[in-house]
Amino acid sequence: QVQLVESGGGSVQAGGSLRLSCAASGRTFRSYAMGWFRQAPGEEREFVAAITYSGGSTYYTDSVKGRFTISRDNAKNTLYLQMNSLKPEDTAAYYCARARSYGLGVHPYEYDYWGQGTQVTVSS
Repeated sequence: QVQLVESGGGSVQAGGSLRLSCAASGRTFRSYAMGWFRQAPGEEREFVAAITYSGGSTYYTDSVKGRFTISRDNAKNTLYLQMNSLKPEDTAAYYCARARSYGLGVHPYEYDYWGQGTQVTVSS
């Protein structure tokens, strides 16, 4: 059984930064691509970023390119999302997830394990 636990969320002003972490249990973390999604109240869960199992390739949704950076430390079984130049529209609950395959999926159905989420609130 895989468990994913996010941390690092909080409240910041526009232009600020936060670093989210996702700690994974088990010995298979390094074998799977991972992703970050977010969900605002009343909205569908949307893709933010993904990274291959080795960390060699990444992919971002257009709205966060140049501001967010996804990374991973396989020795620590941890996934990260560095978020800079935050905007009020980035306000959402952020979730990490493990991909079903090696690819950089952008749809929630392409991921099988999810964390409980961490809230990010950006004020103007």
